[in-house]
Amino acid sequence: MKFSIPREELLPALQTVNGVVERRQTLPILSNLLLSVDGESISLTTTDMEVELVAVLKKKLNEKGEATLPARKLLDICRALPEQAILNLEINGDKALLTSGKSRFTLASLPPQEFPTTELSGSTWEFSISEDRFKTLLDRTAFAMAQQDVRYYLNGLLLELSKGKLRAVATDGHRLALCEIEVDNAQGQTAQIIVPRKAVTELVRLLRDEKEAINIQLSGNYIHIDLGDLRFTSKLIDGKFPDYERVIPGAGKHPVTANKDALRQSLTRASILSNEKYRGVRIMLDKGRLRALAHNPEQEEAEEEIDVQYDGDDLEIGFNVSYLLDALNIIKSDQVQLTISDPNSSCLILPPNSSECKYVVMPMRL
Repeated sequence: MKFSIPREELLPALQTVNGVVERRQTLPILSNLLLSVDGESISLTTTDMEVELVAVLKKKLNEKGEATLPARKLLDICRALPEQAILNLEINGDKALLTSGKSRFTLASLPPQEFPTTELSGSTWEFSISEDRFKTLLDRTAFAMAQQDVRYYLNGLLLELSKGKLRAVATDGHRLALCEIEVDNAQGQTAQIIVPRKAVTELVRLLRDEKEAINIQLSGNYIHIDLGDLRFTSKLIDGKFPDYERVIPGAGKHPVTANKDALRQSLTRASILSNEKYRGVRIMLDKGRLRALAHNPEQEEAEEEIDVQYDGDDLEIGFNVSYLLDALNIIKSDQVQLTISDPNSSCLILPPNSSECKYVVMPMRL
């Protein structure tokens, strides 16, 4: 197999598919990408056995065939070549010769039949959603996923489809993020799946702020998303997500309404002197005022005060300030509403006049 391709056509596709290639692999073939040429297009496939990415370059060639090449080395070579360079690739058995101008590289190639590919089998169903709305849904919830939790089902994001709405939920057991959007053509379909953390992270990287519809397909233990010239497939986490609705507090009688930026900045300043390990900040509420107090083992203290709309009883409660700030950083509105019923209750954080997104932070003892 032998063909030529401009560097500017190949480089973006290589950068995209290398996202799932791990630096340390249990199988040598997983360090390679599968290069497929069918006369009409060139396909580049990478996988870590959990997530698979396929980038398709539309290009007419008088060649057909398959080969595997070292994914990161090929990307590094392509990056290092000058702009407008033409890459000439010739594959013979277990060797691949790459030349460009006076540069020459010989790469090792493993048999393409050893490369693991994902086959979607069994019953499938699908729905469409605009790319930017799906990206927003993930952006607003993914930060609350657990990392390497023994409760493996928390190391991912719940996608729940029912009654024409797509809902995303993430929790690490200490805080929870929920966001939902309407899906026009999903009436009557119901499903609940858990997408692994790595797959969610990759999707957040790949999705663009485009209005075009993307196709999402479920099949057995896989989710498959067609992004036009890019195909994304991931295994799903086989487990039961906790009953998240049980931990979401109801709307309180005396919510706190504050300027989001003023609250975020005051908590950020107070957090400077919080305990580096536990990140605890004490929140004190009285009529029209919110105070944030922090201290650390060095006997240093910080106190911040802002004006808020609040007419409930005096209240004192502790939180991990990082969890509060994560939620405030995601909310886009100028104002934010906090509901805290008592010192032992979770805090519900909402954008005012919106039920699309909800954020819950559990209290901590200080």
